[in-house]
Amino acid sequence: MKVFVNKTKIIATFGPACSDVSVMEQMVSAGVDVFRFNMSHGTHADHLDGFKKVREMNKAHDLNIAILADLQGPKIRIGLVRDNMEVLEKGQFVEITNIECVSTFKKLFINYQNLPKEVEPGDSILIDDGKIQLQVVETNRKDSIKAKVIIGGKISNNKGVNLPDTKTTVPALTEKDHKDLKFAIKNGANWIALSFVRSPKDVLELKEIIGKKNSYMKVMAKIEKPEALIELDEIIRVADGIMIARGDLAVEVPQERMPLIQKDIILRSLKYAKPVVVATQMMDSMIENANPTRAEITDVANAVIDGADAVMLSGETSMGKYPVRVIQIMEKILTNIEHANLIYNKEQKATSSDTFISDAICYNAARMSSDLGAKAIIGMTFSGYTGFMLSSFRPKADIYIFTENEDLLNSLSLCWGVRAFHYDKFVGTDTSVRDVIRILKGNDLIKKGDLVVNIGSMPLSNRGRANMVKVTKVE
Repeated sequence: MKVFVNKTKIIATFGPACSDVSVMEQMVSAGVDVFRFNMSHGTHADHLDGFKKVREMNKAHDLNIAILADLQGPKIRIGLVRDNMEVLEKGQFVEITNIECVSTFKKLFINYQNLPKEVEPGDSILIDDGKIQLQVVETNRKDSIKAKVIIGGKISNNKGVNLPDTKTTVPALTEKDHKDLKFAIKNGANWIALSFVRSPKDVLELKEIIGKKNSYMKVMAKIEKPEALIELDEIIRVADGIMIARGDLAVEVPQERMPLIQKDIILRSLKYAKPVVVATQMMDSMIENANPTRAEITDVANAVIDGADAVMLSGETSMGKYPVRVIQIMEKILTNIEHANLIYNKEQKATSSDTFISDAICYNAARMSSDLGAKAIIGMTFSGYTGFMLSSFRPKADIYIFTENEDLLNSLSLCWGVRAFHYDKFVGTDTSVRDVIRILKGNDLIKKGDLVVNIGSMPLSNRGRANMVKVTKVE
């Protein structure tokens, strides 16, 4: 299988449109690096079938396609709506209740029990991605809220509700999330995405559960609540990766702020060497159409220019008409942008920290590769830290990571520019350097005369952080 390899990674959402293994193989051949499984939809049996197909492709074609399980999180919704369609008129008043009932234009059921206690007069309640806007007039603090319709429209069953002005006490992990998490751990997901993160505590709670299960699964914090922006640095520090979930976030903050918020989150993620994903409506028109809009092409390109590790497709691949074509077009956009020098050699320098020495090694290896015109930077790691750190500096040289930790191989597929290989013969620095160069040369990834920059730890047997740099000319 010939596979397109871009430095910026592509995440495709699994679903009915791409559940056939032949379609998945075509998508991988076109450039998919990660399959996302949205736990909000489908059954565990559906997801398990997809997990198995990814693993079979990896084994059959010697690939490291990663599995990302995306938890639903505490999504607040309205319930069933009479005849699945009611109309709220601008200026009218409507009662909102936490007592389950069939919703009408006069009375809406919202499934969050504490809502009457936590809203205040003047707070906004947004329905269906903000298409409908209500404003709280009064609440009895028990089971009923009076609200005025500011922006009206049609409502239908189970539409999502956003509360941009209300500090909620909803738990980070719901009962369904706990079940889905157990499934993801048991079946070997490489990444788990935590929805509606509000504080570092949410991420740490999830990591503690994963740690008790002795799992190597990495945690991705989805930034889609305004509260998360307040403690963004701390969230990035404790998470393994970040997803900019622009759908819900753009509902809860003024949408005109989103371009600068996106750039800020990416820059901060690079600073902490955490992979960052840009998601939502990247090629949305291709759910129905064979070609994207010019605005969508520019959106994908700008995410790459901003410094995103990966760009994500949702409905485009899970239920769209063109799951393979959308990947092919996205790959062309990424390739075109990656020919430009403006995305390379990010200048954030390592600062004083517990990992200062290895951070400085990675930073200077990236700089050396640029100064020398090196073809590749080769790292050896067990934890993956070297791969994450090298990636954050965005060197133009290819990044090849060798590790004996098989659980890490697929996880690194989400990191910009990184390709990982299994290697377990850490007998000595010189021997291992020769070995990995031989492997890369055998795979036609480097050739005689190329300069490569090797980084690793000495002595290798200690499995420590990087403390060594060596420049080698391939013979």
